[in-house]
Amino acid sequence: MRKTAPTPRTRIRRSPEYAHYDTRQLYDIIDAAHLCHIAFHDGNSVHSLPMACWRVGDHLHIHGSTGSRLMQSLCIGMEVSISICHFDGLVLARSAFNHSMNYRSAVIYGCFTPINDETAKLEVLDHFMERLAPGRVRDIRNGNRKELGATIVLRLPLTEAAVKIRAGGPIDDEKDLDLPVWAGVLPVALVKLPAIAEPGQQIATPDYVSSWTADAHKPV
Repeated sequence: MRKTAPTPRTRIRRSPEYAHYDTRQLYDIIDAAHLCHIAFHDGNSVHSLPMACWRVGDHLHIHGSTGSRLMQSLCIGMEVSISICHFDGLVLARSAFNHSMNYRSAVIYGCFTPINDETAKLEVLDHFMERLAPGRVRDIRNGNRKELGATIVLRLPLTEAAVKIRAGGPIDDEKDLDLPVWAGVLPVALVKLPAIAEPGQQIATPDYVSSWTADAHKPV
């Protein structure tokens, strides 16, 4: 797996032992997420907005309305910083200042470019639907030309990113190890819940809903 050489702004200086420059780690963090936060400066102020995101190959994708001022700005090459973070647990140490959190995070830099080819745009949007519910793209009505024309699909190359992962238990000072204080990890996980059907519909439950319900209460 290719390793991306860190640039000055992606080199992790604080707790560098948590840094990862392996592309696989970056992909895993993106693939486990449904949302990212996009930070940008619009010339007047700084903003950070949550957006649905998904990965196809070595690009991150987002989509939005042609009427969106953000999407219009991103189309012309506005530079952005994108963050994704998964919270995995609280780390309780014996000393107040040695408490921590377990997490997997990525910060991605670059500029989005629009996908203008209609066929390519449809393929990427189908990939997004498959990411949400595998198999559903075969059941639903495809977008028509008007809907597709009102949608902007953008992609950003995953060539400049910083990944930071903290896992494991507390790291206490040696002098604190004998303190009579409980130490350890309080794990946290995002879990699936049972599917909720719209009332009154007479539709057979598709496999992707059945599998979701079967996996209810399992970590996503």
